[in-house]
Amino acid sequence: MKKIQYLIKSMRRMSFLLATGLTTLMIPSCINDVLDKAPLDRFSDDAVWKDKDLINAFISNTYRLMPIGFSGSAHQRLAGVTDESYQRGDGSNFINLGNITPSSLGVLDSWTGASGFNYWSVITNCNIFFDHIDQAAFDQSVKNQMIGEMKFLRAHAYFKLVAFFGGVPLIESSFTLNDDFNVPRNTYDECMDFVVKELDEAAALLPLTFNAANAGRITKGAALALKARGLLYRASPLNNAGNAAKKWEDAAAAAKAVIDLNQYALFPDYKALFLKKNSYNSEVIWSRGFDSSVDPQAVRTELSQYPNGYGGFGQTHPLQNIVDDYEMVSGKLPAEDPLYDPQNPYVNRDPRFYASILYDGAPFQGRPVETFLPGGKDSNEGALSGWNATLTGYYLRKFIDETIVNPSQENQGNSPWIFIRYAEVLLNYAEAMYYLGNEETCREYLNMVRKRESVRMPDITESGTALLKRLQNERRIELAFEEHRWFDVRRWKIAPERLNEDGRKMTIIRAADGSKTYTVSDFNPRAFHERNYLVPIPQAEINKNPLLEQNPGYN
Repeated sequence: MKKIQYLIKSMRRMSFLLATGLTTLMIPSCINDVLDKAPLDRFSDDAVWKDKDLINAFISNTYRLMPIGFSGSAHQRLAGVTDESYQRGDGSNFINLGNITPSSLGVLDSWTGASGFNYWSVITNCNIFFDHIDQAAFDQSVKNQMIGEMKFLRAHAYFKLVAFFGGVPLIESSFTLNDDFNVPRNTYDECMDFVVKELDEAAALLPLTFNAANAGRITKGAALALKARGLLYRASPLNNAGNAAKKWEDAAAAAKAVIDLNQYALFPDYKALFLKKNSYNSEVIWSRGFDSSVDPQAVRTELSQYPNGYGGFGQTHPLQNIVDDYEMVSGKLPAEDPLYDPQNPYVNRDPRFYASILYDGAPFQGRPVETFLPGGKDSNEGALSGWNATLTGYYLRKFIDETIVNPSQENQGNSPWIFIRYAEVLLNYAEAMYYLGNEETCREYLNMVRKRESVRMPDITESGTALLKRLQNERRIELAFEEHRWFDVRRWKIAPERLNEDGRKMTIIRAADGSKTYTVSDFNPRAFHERNYLVPIPQAEINKNPLLEQNPGYN
C-alpha cells in the first residue's frame, strides 16, 4: 500500500508542467524532435494503462474519491439534517426548515460536489478505467479483480445518487470532445437495474478476502451486501408504492446471500468496533481507513467531537429526540417505562446509549462530563473554549478514541469510516422478512443484533404494526450517526412524522447543594415538505443540460 500511496503522489506531482514557458524558448528546428518524445513530467495514458502498479494507484485514488460520513472536520454529514443531531457550523439549518432549493442544497449537494460529496468524480474515474483496461497485458485474474472493484465503486456511486435524486443519467463511458453532453435522466428502475447488474458482475469477480496488505479493498461480501441494501431501498414504500412482494423477496434473498457466506460475525464490543485498533474486524464488510501521517484527508474526529472542556470543538450535538429513543434496560422506551425518572434520566439505558452519547455525568477521561449550569466545565460557561459547548446538552461519543488526550491535528485516533457492517445486513434481512409476513424470522434476526455481548437487550416479542415500529427503532439505535437515518425515514415514508418534530435539547440546572433539575425544551425548528423526499438537481446543472428534468415541487 505504501508503494501505491507513493505512486498516487507521484501522479499528482507529475500532472503539472515543469516549465510553462518552455515552448516559447524553442527554436523551430527543435519542435519536431520535442513532439516525437514522450513527456517527461507526467505519465502518459499509454504508460498508465500497461502498468499494473499505476493502474492500482488509479484505482486507489478512486477509492479515496468516494465520499464518507465524516467531512474533513469530522462533522457528521447527514446526521445534522435528521432527528439525530444538530451540527454546529455546517450550514444545514435551512435544510431542516425544508428550505432546500435547486440553487441552495447545502450538505445534500452530492451532484456537483460543492458539499464535499462527489459521486460523479468516482463514476468518471470508473468510466475512464473501463475505456482503457483492455490495454493491460498482465494476468487476467488480476485484471478481473480490478474490474470487480471498479464495477462496485461505480455501482455504489450511482446508488447513492439515485438515493438522493431519484433517476439520474446513466453514463457508462467517458465523454470525448465530439460527444453530446446533454443527456436525459434515466428512470429510478433503470438505474437500479444497472446497479444490481454491476454488483452481480463485481461479486463474481471478487475474492471473499484479501491479505493484510490489501485490507480495505472491495470483496465479494461487500458487493453482495451493497446489493442487499439497494434492493431493500427499492422494495421500501417510497419506491414500491404497490408493495410488490417480489421486491421484498429479492431484498431478502440478497441479504441472506451475505449471511450464508459465513464470513462475518457481530463484534462483541459495540463501542470499540468503530476504532482503528479494531479495523477490519469480523463485523466490517467495507470501510475506509485513515492515517494522518500519510493521508491528508484523515479526519480530526477527536478534535472535532470531544467536549469543549476536554479541548475539543464539540461540533456534533445529539438531540434529545434520539436520546428519548434509546430504550431502558427493560426493553421499553422511557415514555413507556414506569421506572423511568425524568429527573434521573440516564440510568438503566440501552448500553448503546452509553457507547454513543456523552451526557451530563458520563465518566470520561477521569472525570464526569459537566454540561450543567451554572459553571459546568463542558457547558458554555466552561473555562476552556466555552463557545465550543454543546447546544443540546450532549456530545457524540461514537467513533472517538478515548485514549487520545488533548486532541490536535497531529494527535488523533484515525477511526475508520465503516460503509457497511454485518449488523446492517441482519437488520436488512429482518425488515424484508417482516414485509413478507414472516414475523418470527424478523424477530429472530432483530434479536441477534440485540444479543451482542456488550448490548444484551431483552428480546423483541411484538407482532404486526408494533413489530414494525420496534424494527424501525432498532435500526435507528444500532446504526445511529452512520448515515442511514436520512435515507431510512424517507424510504419508510415516515419523514413528515419524524422530521416535522422540532429538535429538542436538555437543560440541566445544578443547585448549590449539588442537586440537579432536568428540563427538555424545543430549540431547533424543523419542517418537512412532500418535495423533500428527493433532493433537487442543482440549478446550474439544469442550466447546462436542458434535458435534465427537475424533481417535482422545485420548479
